[in-house]
Amino acid sequence: MGDVIITYETLYELLRREKSRAEIQKLDKDFFNDVIKYIKDKRDILESQKTKENIFAAKETERTNKQLESIYRILKELYDKRENKIITLSLLNSRNESKVDMSLLLPEEIKLYESLKENFNNYRKGILDSVLEGKLPVLNEPKTIKTDFQDRMLVRLTNPVPKFVGSNGFKYGPFDEEDIANLPLNIAKLLIEKGRAEEI
Repeated sequence: MGDVIITYETLYELLRREKSRAEIQKLDKDFFNDVIKYIKDKRDILESQKTKENIFAAKETERTNKQLESIYRILKELYDKRENKIITLSLLNSRNESKVDMSLLLPEEIKLYESLKENFNNYRKGILDSVLEGKLPVLNEPKTIKTDFQDRMLVRLTNPVPKFVGSNGFKYGPFDEEDIANLPLNIAKLLIEKGRAEEI
């Protein structure tokens, strides 16, 4: 897609396109920056509405709040769809070295793609190639690849949280109040239990 101004409608359209087409859809390289700015603007509107004390402001606040919730759901679904396509692309490329149009991926997605592909290659070589050569599987962990792929939950932080290291050894944060984070399930649940986050 060309330059797109992020609105609720354009996000919905991006999700619709991603869901209706098998191939991953091109996003503007500044997509994440634009989305973050859009969410910040929406939050600023919400805060200004909360300071007004009349029945119309209360209705506007509720409407903006619902729209923010919908935006978070759209973004999560869009991310999930793209993530699944990237997993499939990396698996297919690992199997048959098919050509992948990297211009369709955002820089962060390219890192995910390359990390997955390298893992698939290492495990295929260690298991399948070893067995085909009449040897027991030898699993050499990738030297530089360390991932925290596991069940995750999208949460909104209700209190500031300093930088911390999870039980998996990965660093998270720091987070400010109202930040959105896609965290491993156990960490997300712990933050919710401590009253520092809420599920979206």
